[in-house]
Amino acid sequence: MIKPAISADSHIVEPPGTYVDRIDRKYKDIAPRMLRDEKLGDYFTVNGMDGVKITLGLMAAAGKSAEELGRGGHKFEDLYRGGWDPEARIADQQRDGVIAEVIYPTTGMILCNHPDLDYKKACFDAYNLWLAEFCSPHPDRLIGLGQAAMRTPDEGIEELRKAKSLGFRGVMMPGNPGYKDYDDRAYDEFYEAAVALNMPLSFHILTSKTDNIANPQRGPRINGFLAIIRGCQDIIGTLIFGGVFERHPRLKVVCVEADAGWVPHYMYRMDHAYKRHRYWLPPGQELSKMPSEYYRENVYTTFQDDWVAFKMKDMCNIRRLLWANDFPHSDSTWPWSQELLKEHRQGLSDEEFNYIVHDNVAELYGLN
Repeated sequence: MIKPAISADSHIVEPPGTYVDRIDRKYKDIAPRMLRDEKLGDYFTVNGMDGVKITLGLMAAAGKSAEELGRGGHKFEDLYRGGWDPEARIADQQRDGVIAEVIYPTTGMILCNHPDLDYKKACFDAYNLWLAEFCSPHPDRLIGLGQAAMRTPDEGIEELRKAKSLGFRGVMMPGNPGYKDYDDRAYDEFYEAAVALNMPLSFHILTSKTDNIANPQRGPRINGFLAIIRGCQDIIGTLIFGGVFERHPRLKVVCVEADAGWVPHYMYRMDHAYKRHRYWLPPGQELSKMPSEYYRENVYTTFQDDWVAFKMKDMCNIRRLLWANDFPHSDSTWPWSQELLKEHRQGLSDEEFNYIVHDNVAELYGLN
């Protein structure tokens, strides 16, 4: 029997008052806010990130044709209400054949790279309050993940506890923390807290300094789209080679929206590097297992329209693959998810298909 789909990566579109109505009074006058431009349409502007205009057209482009993507002039009130209205969101789920979604931010993704850590913390605190309100009418179908600013490892533990108290099932991490890097032993107590609280840690594309789609290192601008998975890969390599999973074998990390078809080759590449080159390119610590074994056990990978991910399920751990619809962003499979899943599932048993679209994410987040 095929079980109903759960999206492991979906998004909200922050409404105009998300930050200004909830942020610490110290930052109220410079909080992220929505502005209107006749040509661009409505967009979020962020103090301290000059030139960044987070236009809403692409952020709520699910179901639109390729030719329509990137067109300006979209007004907030004309976008899918499911981006910020929980009741409308349930109808959107039903249209796509989805019974629950794990919820990530939109503007909050860009804020992950804000240079002012104090400002970022204030923004994330405000967002978490709004997200808790959004998810509260349907906590079994709207699975919220809080945002952690990670100014310091100790404060990160408090952010985990606060997220748990708000009803969130995990936290979304910025690609670059405020103190050293995530493989540093200063984070050991933070990782143990994540394990004890049963709070998986998510790293989403476009939240690191190295995965900026708008400014590719070289070539035409579209080449930047191919580079956005590098940030997540770099984090995974840092955690594995840095011995984080060696020291914390029960830690759960989610690589979000970076596709999954590349995973078998990446595991091979890590193993090759460790076997052949670790003496002149030393890892963070000696490992008791091959790098691929940590990936297979500790790293979950979400994908949406990636048919390769289904084909390579025997070359990785199928219990760590998570399908998603990415609603309502431009890469979303909504409202065609069921048609695509029917096409892509060829060659999978019912059990294997259920793992990817339902069981794995339900087990990860403790969903009934």
